[in-house]
Amino acid sequence: MIRTSSDAQPAGKESETGLSKGRGIQKTPGVCGGSARVVGTRIPVCTLESLRRLDVEEARILDSYPSLTASDLADAWVYANACPVEIDREIRENEED
Repeated sequence: MIRTSSDAQPAGKESETGLSKGRGIQKTPGVCGGSARVVGTRIPVCTLESLRRLDVEEARILDSYPSLTASDLADAWVYANACPVEIDREIRENEED
């Protein structure tokens, strides 16, 4: 589920099953530069996707971010797959910094 801080309602994209138990994905202006992030955290989806592209195992990501659950990662992967242009741009911008 994707939320925006302005309405805190689903923004129209959910996992294919609709059965996600993760917190969802949220964009809030002024938080993480407005990037999509796991709800209730400052962990951007682009950071998680960057790790996945480096073939970092999910177990290692979860060890590195103990506040995340496997369901949170599943939500991040759904978002990254649904919005590849946005995520690619954010990864590229972060690499340039």
